[in-house]
Amino acid sequence: MGNETSIANGGKRGKIGQRVAYAFGNLGQSAFYNALSTYFIVYVTSCLFSGVEKGVAAKLIGIITSLVVIIRIAEIFIDPLLGNIVDNTSTKWGRFRPWQFLGGLVSSLLLILIYTGMFGLVNVNTTCFIVLFVICFIVLDVFYSLRDISYWGMIPALSSDSHERSTYTALGSFTGSIGYNGITVVVIPVVTYFSWVFAGSHTESQSGWTSFGIIVALLGILTAWSVAFGTKESESALRSKAQKNGGPLQAFKALFQNDQLLWVALSYLLYAIANVATTGVLIFLFKFVLDNQAAYSVTGIIALVAGLVMAPLYPILNKRIPRRYLYIGGMISMIAGYILLGIFANNMIMVFVALVLFYVPGTLIQMTAILSLTDSIEYGQLKNGKRNEAVTLSVRPMLDKIGGAMSNGIVGFIAIAAGMTGDATAADMTAANINTFKTCAFYVPLALIVLGLLVFMFKVKISEKMHDEIVKELEAKLASGEIEDEGADAPAEVAGSGVAGSAAGSASGSGSAA
Repeated sequence: MGNETSIANGGKRGKIGQRVAYAFGNLGQSAFYNALSTYFIVYVTSCLFSGVEKGVAAKLIGIITSLVVIIRIAEIFIDPLLGNIVDNTSTKWGRFRPWQFLGGLVSSLLLILIYTGMFGLVNVNTTCFIVLFVICFIVLDVFYSLRDISYWGMIPALSSDSHERSTYTALGSFTGSIGYNGITVVVIPVVTYFSWVFAGSHTESQSGWTSFGIIVALLGILTAWSVAFGTKESESALRSKAQKNGGPLQAFKALFQNDQLLWVALSYLLYAIANVATTGVLIFLFKFVLDNQAAYSVTGIIALVAGLVMAPLYPILNKRIPRRYLYIGGMISMIAGYILLGIFANNMIMVFVALVLFYVPGTLIQMTAILSLTDSIEYGQLKNGKRNEAVTLSVRPMLDKIGGAMSNGIVGFIAIAAGMTGDATAADMTAANINTFKTCAFYVPLALIVLGLLVFMFKVKISEKMHDEIVKELEAKLASGEIEDEGADAPAEVAGSGVAGSAAGSASGSGSAA
């Protein structure tokens, strides 16, 4: 009896240890992403070319920023290919952990390199610098993406239980919020402190930014290796007996045959575009409509607190409320927020109330989308005979990148259309300018959110209950040998049967939502 108790306690401690190790991973991953996507551009524009003649520096800044945007857009199409590479990885350490080790190491070393200006090459030969920068940035971005895809793709390898998956997703989202927003808090103190230590200057310097890059890189390596060495991929029958994933074309074919994945992706994409269209121009609301730009900082506080509160709360809510209703409730909250923003754009108090309704459900929507995409892996395995873990879970970051790539264009369009450019002030705004702004920033995104909600309500059928049934059916078919781990006939045998078949029928328009 004592033996059994100690084994049970050991298993519980092991599960807690794995959760902590996994959660720690996204702390550094999100900090790394913010340092790369936001503050690297700040470094480029403020310090990287300080030793270069002004006219040349302006051209180089334009080249670098354009290259970064082009690489980011190209990454949208590369991510599923990288997911296929991860899915086809087979080592004694598993499928995902090797990429945590390698992705964390290589991307962190290259982050240090670009934050040093290629060890001062920028001041010696700008042509060589540009060529080497492009090569390094592409390799860095690829290995960071491999780390990111393998991190979220690992969730179904850690557990096949929907509620346990929601715990891992919540933990990753919670630490990710701390890492991403924490960098915003510490970047200026770190840069100025090390600028003073190494250059004797209280303003930004190359040594200050290099030190910042080294700190983020070290955090990136430590947190990636925490996942690599602190977690263990489970070898369930669903994973070990799955057919080989094949090449990229087969992976894409399997994705396009997975109707539930596609409907979840469409609903989430509509949300993501609406979200970036609004958050990107909220500063215009405070500057040109409310005439109080200083109050904009409260928006960041609302977003940070909402993320920190809702991420750990999600698994608790999900134990009592099916995630389908958390998603629908979150979208309805955003709709209410948009309506308030449109009607009361001139009232500061009502704007803050609306922003609470806008930001609080973000975690509910994002985590439900991640978990629905994760559960669609088994749905696709039952329907098509293919288990594409990393490729499937590369879809969500790809959708975020599509939204992010559109963000700059959306912000620029709204600014020009509403006359909110150059030296314009709130006093220059006409009623027509403000109406144009509200239409673009609130009413059009509102329409996208409503459409995303309708897609989810009427087309997305996958739920915790349905996923449990799919897992049981898969296990039974695997145990009976009805699904072979190899063989071309397997997908045809299961494509129209059981839970997956009935769900596919529902998704085409028959039956009610699960």
